Amino acid sequence: MLDLYDIIRKIQKRPAMYLGQPSITHLQSFLAGYFLARHQLGEVETEQEKHFANFDPWIQEKFKITSSQSWDKIILFFSQYERQALDLFFELFNEFARVDDNVEIPGLTHSIHR
Repeated sequence: MLDLYDIIRKIQKRPAMYLGQPSITHLQSFLAGYFLARHQLGEVETEQEKHFANFDPWIQEKFKITSSQSWDKIILFFSQYERQALDLFFELFNEFARVDDNVEIPGLTHSIHR
């Protein structure tokens, strides 16, 4: 099974194939389904999934905003449309992953860095 960051990288390359429409709202729904399925199957949370849990507060800090809104809504607020928000997500996600370079997250360096 692919790990979370490999899946995100694959979505970045072919968003319409995975999401139907290239939109940040569809990405958030896809990831929510991914996390729900893993939870219902009783899968243990991976290091990447634990790391990704920090994405929400990181986005709030990045945009200097305190909100109960999730990362997708914040990014969409600062974008003109869904596709632009999706592209911005991938830029921000790659930056987020690089910020924690000193923390070893299995698969992260292979998934994000080229």
